[in-house]
Amino acid sequence: MPPATAQFQAPNQLLVCGDWLRNQPRPSASQILENHPPQAGDCLVASELGQWDSTLPITLLELILAYRKAGFDLDYRQLPEGLVKLLNLSLDSRRNTSQKQPPPPLTLLNQAGYFGIHVSEILFRIVDFVGELTLAIARMFIGQSRMRLADWLEKLVVCGPRALPIISLISFLMGVILAFIGAIPLKWFQAEMYVASLVGIGMLRLMGPVMVGIVMAGRTSSAYAAELGTMQVNEELDAMRTLGIPAMDFLVLPRFLAMCLMMPMLGIFADLISILGGLVVAVVYLHLSPLSYFSVLTQTTRVSDLLVGLFTCAVLGILDGICGCYQGLNCGRDAESVGRATTSAVISCIVCIVIAVSLITVLSVVLKI
Repeated sequence: MPPATAQFQAPNQLLVCGDWLRNQPRPSASQILENHPPQAGDCLVASELGQWDSTLPITLLELILAYRKAGFDLDYRQLPEGLVKLLNLSLDSRRNTSQKQPPPPLTLLNQAGYFGIHVSEILFRIVDFVGELTLAIARMFIGQSRMRLADWLEKLVVCGPRALPIISLISFLMGVILAFIGAIPLKWFQAEMYVASLVGIGMLRLMGPVMVGIVMAGRTSSAYAAELGTMQVNEELDAMRTLGIPAMDFLVLPRFLAMCLMMPMLGIFADLISILGGLVVAVVYLHLSPLSYFSVLTQTTRVSDLLVGLFTCAVLGILDGICGCYQGLNCGRDAESVGRATTSAVISCIVCIVIAVSLITVLSVVLKI
C-alpha cells in the first residue's frame, strides 16, 4: 500500500494521496503546516487516493480549522464527493455548536405559563388514569376483567391483617392522648364522665379515619408506588404491554379494591381500640367505672357519627389506592425515580386526605348529619 502523504507539489495545491488508515503512518496537520503556513487561495486536491478511514477527514478538518484561525479559507471542493460531505457535516456541526446561545432568562409570565402547562399535563394524566381504572372496575362487574383472584386475596392480607399491629398501637395511643387532653378542661366543670363522649365522637367521626388514612398512606400506598415503580424501572410493565396483558387489571385493580375494602374495616377496628384507650384513662386517671364510661358513650354517641367515619374511611381508601398506584405507574426509568415516586405517593395521599376530610366535615355540619 502506498504511504499516506499530503504535501504542496504545486503552488497553492495541497496534494493528498496514498492510503490513510489508522494502523499506518500518516502526517499530522501540524506536520503538514510546518513547511507551508496558511496562505490565501490554497486548495486541497486528491491524487491517487487509496483506502481511507476516519483519520483522513479528521486530519483535513484540523487543516481547515487552522486556515480559518489564520483568516484564510482552504478550498476542499475538489476532493471526492463522499469526503466533501463528511467535512461539510463536521463543519456545520461545529458551527451550530459555536453559535448556540444560552436561552434568555424566563420572565414571570413565562414561568407562570410553563407552570400552567405542567399542571395541566399532570391533571390530564390523573384523569386518564382514573378513567382507565373506572373502565377496569366496569369490566369486573360485567365479568370481563382479567384480574386474578389470588392477587386480590394477597393484597387483602397485606392491607388488612398485616396492618393491624401498627393500627392497634397508634389507635390506642390516640385514644389515650385524646382522653388526657379532654380530661383537663372537663375536670374544671366536674364533667369527667363525658370523656367517653369526647373519645367516642372524636375518634368515630374524625380522628379514627384520618389516623388510619395517614398510616395506610405511609405503609401501603408507598409500597404500591415502590412495587409498580420498580416494575417500571425493570421494564416489566413494557413486557406486559408487549404481551397484551393489561397492567390496570393485573396490577392496579387488585391493590385498589383491597385498599377500598379494608379501609372501613380498619376504621372500625381503630375506633374500638381507641375507645379502649380512653377507657384506660377514664378508669386509671379519672377514677370512673367501666360501666359509667360505656353508658355515657352509648348515650351521647350517635349512629351517624359511625356512618360519617365509615364514609370518610371509604373515601380515604379510594384516594390512597389511586395515589399509590398512579405514582408507581408514572415512575421514571431509574432508581432515583422510584424514591421520588414513593415520596410523592405519601405526600399526595396526605394532601388529598386533608382536603377530603375538610370537605366531608363541612358538608356534615351543613347537612346536620
